[in-house]
Amino acid sequence: MKNVIVVGTQWGDEGKGKIVDAITSDYDIVARFQGGPNAGHTIEFNGNKHVLHTIPSGIFNEKSINIIGNGVVIDPGIFLKEIEGLDKYKIDLRKKLYISKRAHIILPTHKLIDATSEASKGKKKIGSTLKGIGPTYMDKTGRNGIRVGDIVNDSWQQKYSYLKEKHLNIISNFNESVDISLDELEKDFIKGIESLKTFELIDSENYLNNSLEEGKKILAEGAQGSLLDIDFGTYPYVTSSNTTAAGACSGLGVPPNKIKKIIGIFKAYTTRVGSGPFPTELFNTIGDKIRETGHEYGATTGRDRRCGWLDLVALKYTVQINGATELNIMKSDVLSSIGKLNVCTSYLIDNKETKNFPYDIKSKEIIPQYIEFDGWDQDITQVKNEDDLPKELIDYINFIESFVGVPVKLISVGPDRAQTIFRSIWNQIKY
Repeated sequence: MKNVIVVGTQWGDEGKGKIVDAITSDYDIVARFQGGPNAGHTIEFNGNKHVLHTIPSGIFNEKSINIIGNGVVIDPGIFLKEIEGLDKYKIDLRKKLYISKRAHIILPTHKLIDATSEASKGKKKIGSTLKGIGPTYMDKTGRNGIRVGDIVNDSWQQKYSYLKEKHLNIISNFNESVDISLDELEKDFIKGIESLKTFELIDSENYLNNSLEEGKKILAEGAQGSLLDIDFGTYPYVTSSNTTAAGACSGLGVPPNKIKKIIGIFKAYTTRVGSGPFPTELFNTIGDKIRETGHEYGATTGRDRRCGWLDLVALKYTVQINGATELNIMKSDVLSSIGKLNVCTSYLIDNKETKNFPYDIKSKEIIPQYIEFDGWDQDITQVKNEDDLPKELIDYINFIESFVGVPVKLISVGPDRAQTIFRSIWNQIKY
């Protein structure tokens, strides 16, 4: 197994955390390359369920070192709570978790800016998680940000005071007020900063490239999904970072020619949290059933996820921009007993059919064109072998492979790491 990137190929929530956890034993290092605590990676094993927000999903593997890369933005308060939540697992986090000095820090006032800005947009809200992610990336690109490497020097507090006042002036320009206590946020923030100082703060780009020279294998883990990418997603209803495979190189300092495998994760259907266009969204009892059966509620916010049919136009687009070498299909068990299944294979826009994902899917009316498939009634959550899966599911997967031109090598039939089937048909392929 060579160096690999794991990315989501839809609007996030595809199940990347489970896959990283399931395959992490093959890798020496698991590194998170972008995003902030707006992401929630849910991992289940041995009857336990845990949601990670900033810490990489390889933290439960005894072997691997985990790195929070330079492309990530860290909320010290949330990070501390996440650390405390892992106490019961008796993990030696100071030996297993390293943090890039170049990662930027989310300040309490970043959260206030996020909340007031979103409130001021009224019906035009983008569906922000209000975690301060966007404002932090804005300060990063504006060359005003505070980085993890700054906090070892007491002079960082002067910069913090300056940014705090600057942010409060920005907030005063919004004709909105939000019920958030800055004093409480600052208390959690300061405690989190002190916790951060107890970890190994590293020049992660040097560490990772030296590790590559030593022959170690790296798994790069992304957050959110490709359709939320700041450049290639459904702008402006996107996140503030590059969620595609290219983001792993800039978010870790690892050169592209060191990456040999890119795994695209997708659900057997499609979901989206928050605002923004969603061509295959279902507004009926089928959508409701998928939501309830799949427990489609945000791991971070608890918000209902919007549910719809699988969109192969969008999937093929994200496979292309990521250069995915293989796909993993998640939550195939959720479609059991749904009945007939639809899969979108093209869009009708201005009475013209297209199989290309367009620049703008918001302002124009898009009519998805579907192909119907037979569903299956079998409970597949206990199936261990591909040969025991219903023929209808295999037909469904084979069609997806032929449409996007990339093999589906793993089938998830439930949330637990044990509910994972590695397809025997592809086992002979080596990397």
